[in-house]
Amino acid sequence: MELRRSELSDSNAVEKENNQPLSYNDLSQRDARSLIFHLLYIAEAFDYQESLATIVDDFNKGFNLDIPHDSKVFTITEGIINNRSLLDQIYQPLLTNWRLERVSVCTKLILRFGIWELLNTETDQRIIINEAIELAKCFAEDGAYRFVNGILDRIAKDRLAK
Repeated sequence: MELRRSELSDSNAVEKENNQPLSYNDLSQRDARSLIFHLLYIAEAFDYQESLATIVDDFNKGFNLDIPHDSKVFTITEGIINNRSLLDQIYQPLLTNWRLERVSVCTKLILRFGIWELLNTETDQRIIINEAIELAKCFAEDGAYRFVNGILDRIAKDRLAK
């Protein structure tokens, strides 16, 4: 997977002059979610053997970004990585007629991210699910967004019932 700086900035973002790093504060919420997804993907690709701090530092250098280790992007990514087994246990029972091995890496990461947000933020469930669908449309296999929608919707409804 190749990430271009243009994927992190929407049409309203202004490129920094003099090749200054793009600051974390310049990212839209959607850009921040995309960045979290990319960091999760890299951690997964390295089988979680590289520290998140090293991944972020390399990402900052490689893409001329300035993502601080105390940023929301870092802490959310770290929370998802540290709780990935628990997050997987939440959606696995909902895999009707699916084996976990059939769920692609990208879809699995998007599900973890969406579930983490549902459990740990006050963000409206509809926004979380919609953003997860958009990530799936961009980065997961064709049609995965429907799968992500169905799983996250069931988890959100279960959460409301409690």
